[in-house]
Amino acid sequence: MTECPFCEINTGRAPATFVHEWSDTIAIVPLNPVVDGHTLIIPKTHVRDFATDPAVAAATMRRAAELMQATDQAMNVITSRGREATQSVMHLHLHLVPRAANDGLALPWYSGQSKSGRPQ
Repeated sequence: MTECPFCEINTGRAPATFVHEWSDTIAIVPLNPVVDGHTLIIPKTHVRDFATDPAVAAATMRRAAELMQATDQAMNVITSRGREATQSVMHLHLHLVPRAANDGLALPWYSGQSKSGRPQ
């Protein structure tokens, strides 16, 4: 079994740049942030994704909301379930991605096309 990189960070066996830490959750800067301020919110309990343990998922979202109360910055909160949905680490985590007008950052599912193939 491959070690979980987020569990390695949570136990101090791997380095990370911490933004905040609670008793149940950590907030860190990802290895490759897509914009300044991109933050990961990660529960200390290993759960695969948001559907594995609804209580842990809800607590993780609560921590993200608490962290963001100090700002009115436009923000995406993104999480994924499964490789087909772009989940690359199989440990629940939320991406907080600050946004700005015309920042050019496309969401993973936005191609500028509708399902019919016509521009939106």
